[in-house]
Amino acid sequence: MPLEDLKKKFKLGPTITDEQKAFYHRYGFVVFANAFTAEEMAATNEELEKQKYIVADSGKLQINGVPIKFGIDEKGDVIPQRTPFMNLLSAQINELVHDPRLAPLLEFIPNSRFGYDERDGVVINHYVAGKNSRFKRLGWHTDSIRDIFYLEKVRPMLNVGIHISPSSPTLGGLRIIPGSHTQSIWKLLTGKLHIIGHKPDPNELAVEVNVGDLSIHEGRMWHRAAGPTEALGRNRKTIYFPILCGPRVPKNENSKPPLYLRFMTNVKPKAPEKV
Repeated sequence: MPLEDLKKKFKLGPTITDEQKAFYHRYGFVVFANAFTAEEMAATNEELEKQKYIVADSGKLQINGVPIKFGIDEKGDVIPQRTPFMNLLSAQINELVHDPRLAPLLEFIPNSRFGYDERDGVVINHYVAGKNSRFKRLGWHTDSIRDIFYLEKVRPMLNVGIHISPSSPTLGGLRIIPGSHTQSIWKLLTGKLHIIGHKPDPNELAVEVNVGDLSIHEGRMWHRAAGPTEALGRNRKTIYFPILCGPRVPKNENSKPPLYLRFMTNVKPKAPEKV
């Protein structure tokens, strides 16, 4: 398929169309344009701006066993740059991810559910391109490798993304290898260096989204989050949460970090002195 065809965006309606299902099964992702209004996203961004300081001052280092990743923004403030289970902290975000408009997404995987209280729950990624940021980009990985760490069968899963900020080849954002969701378990494990590998792939696609767009991508596909090539200091926010099938494994305050997250430091950095 020509590159321009891979950039096609769909409309999210009350049901998933045969065309959308065929596109997903072939390429492993779908982008829905204008799933949320600019006004809804502005209100969501305002809530996230408020919540980042609440989380930073809360003394929490993890939520339901999943570490919070802290960094420093371009203002020199210590902020959470990756916050799990934001749906438990913010009634507004919880309402957003339970919006009835999202219900048709479950049609992509039979007998599936939204994993609001599983894995990492509703995750807020806050990428900052400033020099003191600890989260400017994210290396190549597959989400389904978690199943292997949990000693479970690798099952179909989706990552649902609500885009608070635009993404493009220059602004940074999601990069995927279309069709890689059909790879073997061996390729899933060894195809790339998980997390620490950032080298662009000749077959990768920069997923271009506008504010309010919605994306889904299959957990078995290779993907990364690229940093910006322009506008140093730029902030980029996304909301991600999973669609899962198989046995339910909810998390709670007594949950311990899974093995694959125990290397991740959740020590809050010290803010630089402001002159």
